[in-house]
Amino acid sequence: MRIVVVGPTHPYKGGVAAHTTRTAQALADAGHDVDLVSWSRLYPAVLYPGEQAVPAGEPEFEYERTSRPLRWDRPPSWWRVGRDARSTELLVVTVVVPAQVPALLALIRAARRGAPRVVLLAHNVAPHESHPGARWLMTRLIKAVDAVLVHSAQMAQEAHALGARAVTVAALPPHLPGGDPAPGERAEQARRRRERREREPGVVRVLFLGMIRRYKGADLLLEAARDVPGVRVTVAGEHWGRAGERVAALEADPALAQRVVRRAGYVPAGQVPVLLAEHDVLALPYRHATASQNVLLAHAHGLPVLATRVGTFPGQVTDGVDGVLVAPDDVGALAAGLRRLTDPAELARLEDGVPDVDLVTPWRVYAAALTGAGLGHGADAGPRRDNVGSSS
Repeated sequence: MRIVVVGPTHPYKGGVAAHTTRTAQALADAGHDVDLVSWSRLYPAVLYPGEQAVPAGEPEFEYERTSRPLRWDRPPSWWRVGRDARSTELLVVTVVVPAQVPALLALIRAARRGAPRVVLLAHNVAPHESHPGARWLMTRLIKAVDAVLVHSAQMAQEAHALGARAVTVAALPPHLPGGDPAPGERAEQARRRRERREREPGVVRVLFLGMIRRYKGADLLLEAARDVPGVRVTVAGEHWGRAGERVAALEADPALAQRVVRRAGYVPAGQVPVLLAEHDVLALPYRHATASQNVLLAHAHGLPVLATRVGTFPGQVTDGVDGVLVAPDDVGALAAGLRRLTDPAELARLEDGVPDVDLVTPWRVYAAALTGAGLGHGADAGPRRDNVGSSS
């Protein structure tokens, strides 16, 4: 198929940009003729309290056939990209935030003068933090496309509620920052962790990794850690408004003295494996979630996961086998989970239970699900049936 993928890529940072780039590559690897069309200006700076681009870094993922003609503040660029996509068979449009919807609608409208099928790749059907008009904008976009691809059954229900014609659910495949672990690396990291814990009996090092936003619950993790003395927490990621201020305030709590390392700022992809190697557990204390690859990231590096029962986490973490699952938005439940992890025998058993992660097959399944949605094959036409592509 002749395919155009529209979405963010390098130099923009974050999981969506990496995923868009890897998606274009996976489609090309499947034998399709693929162009990736991206943005030179993604959205107004006021929507993102920080640097949108990787700070003076090398590309984390690249796709050779990439252009960047789109700008949020140049409407003619929206029309031109759509016009140029008229001769394609499949147009894949990635939406990041509702503010992009007017541009994407104009692009799709221009492309419709040809005959491409249009699939919306939605990482979030509704934004994590609600905004006036967001639901209305997403409804307009969802109704303008032939099919929507999402990463969880919950998101499929949300898409149907907004009027989607057809929905395909495909598991989010791994696009690991820092690349795939080298052969033998996971076993070596496990050995070093156990040696460190022998030198520091009773100490468990817990990592929170990612942008500090309220829905991700870093503040809840620190509140829980106050009551579990053996826990040392590293919070690594950019701070987002009041959520970041709350984490900074908790770090100063005397009950957490010398037990919190706050690494504020973007974590370059190449440093992520190093951070993971220095910790025993990855914590995902989200208040709510849709889909995330962070469980796969932790497991690929041999770490058990402490997660809440939201989004895709209950399907990725098996409580008592390769991690600990607790109720969301509950400091007491998080504290109980942390206490389980301070038991050396329990932690060692969870480490031994971390599964191997297939880093290749999920992308083949995902590319097939995406092109199938574009062809109208297997997509769900109602709210009760979801076409699920598994990552295992």
